[in-house]
Amino acid sequence: MTFSKPWLKSPLFDLSFILLPAFFSVLLVVVFSDTFEQTETLPLWAWLVFILGIDVSHVYSTLFRTYFNSNELQENRALLTLIPIAVWLVGVGLYSIHNMLFWRVLAYVAVFHFIRQQYGFLRLYTREETQDKKDQWLAALAIYFATLYPLVYWHSHQPRNFHWFIDGDFFVGLPPIASQIMGAAYLFILGLYFFNEVRNSQKGLPINLPKNAILVGSAGAWYVGIVHFNGDLAFTITNVVSHGIPYLALVWLYGEKQKSRANSPLILGRFTYTLFFSKFSAPLFLAVLLFFGYLEEGLWANFVWREHLEIFGFLGFLPEIKAKDTLAWLVPLLTLPQATHYVLDGFIWKLKDSDANWQKVFFPERLGTS
Repeated sequence: MTFSKPWLKSPLFDLSFILLPAFFSVLLVVVFSDTFEQTETLPLWAWLVFILGIDVSHVYSTLFRTYFNSNELQENRALLTLIPIAVWLVGVGLYSIHNMLFWRVLAYVAVFHFIRQQYGFLRLYTREETQDKKDQWLAALAIYFATLYPLVYWHSHQPRNFHWFIDGDFFVGLPPIASQIMGAAYLFILGLYFFNEVRNSQKGLPINLPKNAILVGSAGAWYVGIVHFNGDLAFTITNVVSHGIPYLALVWLYGEKQKSRANSPLILGRFTYTLFFSKFSAPLFLAVLLFFGYLEEGLWANFVWREHLEIFGFLGFLPEIKAKDTLAWLVPLLTLPQATHYVLDGFIWKLKDSDANWQKVFFPERLGTS
């Protein structure tokens, strides 16, 4: 097992924006445990910071990875055209059958997406390793159990003072024995993984810090936010911070690497793209994402939820929609950005496709395209 450069950009960048957010979220909720432990509703300030500022905004960062980049559009035109249409049509069909069916399917697709992102980062940080199959499978099992065990616990321990999207969107009622068995397997797999890491170290093999940080951070954030605490605020912080900030950092890093490549025609134009992804332009990048997120949440607030209306006064003329037939196409349309984000992410970051434009951008030395 050898690897020379596991970092995606640099130790400072990766630690600050990809690896440490999960640890920071855990530290935050532990330090302020008295405040976060039993919150059943999300305070407005937390909704603004974590839902609008991070969760919704990170969804729109996918635009810079896909639709705003002509190279990506050319390479994945069919995918980027058909997936939103298919996602919306499926959503309309599900909502027409029953609104809860729609939300439940969307919730489990979201959960799958969140789990796969942690596995995806693990794969990115082990791209240089030449391991035997046992080590690869053990690392994969560890990251999956670190996320699946808290979910099994959630499904078998009620009531929980939080939900994924809306109350009742998870099928709950698993017997407690299910989480006990899963918990025992979880501890066994993690113990076996770290025993293997120590043994490899004693053999003189290097320790892959970012790989282990992804695993430990994921395990900590999911356990603390779902199992240890039973509050909406604790769940939201650990869930959103550990997922959204690393994804934003990954997309921004992609944009920074993309702008410096020759022969890279970009939909936004080279000057505009450089403006977004220069050294000090991260605030502008985030501001654009916040704008899209703010507009989407304003539509939700006025058309559907009728919450936080004081923040979206400029859309106050919009009526509340109650007709089921209208909601059947409107709600899937409003969820289209995030649902498309969930599905697209299963395709656009695949390491198996070494000819993909994004890999030529990220790893030119590895692929011999620099």
